[in-house]
Amino acid sequence: METIYEFTVKKANGINQSLDEYRGKPLIIVNTASKCGFANQFKELQELYEDYKEEGLVVLGFPSDNFNDQEFADIEKTMEFCEINFGVTFPMFAKVDVKGKQIEPLFTYLASQQKGILTEGIKWNFTKFLIDRKGNVVERFAPQTSPVKMKKSVKQIVQ
Repeated sequence: METIYEFTVKKANGINQSLDEYRGKPLIIVNTASKCGFANQFKELQELYEDYKEEGLVVLGFPSDNFNDQEFADIEKTMEFCEINFGVTFPMFAKVDVKGKQIEPLFTYLASQQKGILTEGIKWNFTKFLIDRKGNVVERFAPQTSPVKMKKSVKQIVQ
């Protein structure tokens, strides 16, 4: 795989969607968890989305339950939680694994393109990947990095 556009993922409603639909748009791809201590990042991700969607930015959220059972079993509860508590309007997808034997291929690719500190794999919820308009993974942000601190990097890729 050479860009993220070659991947197909499942939307929250179970329908397959090619990431090619986002060709030419800057993206933030993030693995989320509603019951995680970092869940307040939903609000900041939504703010980034609103601030830069006119320039084409799209945030893609992928709920995951790989770390301490921190995601609802029912995707509908996840969607409702995100919308009610954080006003999330950016696209959220079906729950995926971001580590282990059933890892979503997209996350294997993302982690291989931008390795984390100490490890290539995803270490925790809210690992964020910044994708340029050509589909290249240009930066990785640690779970504890506030999306507000991504603003400078986001500004560079939306220009």
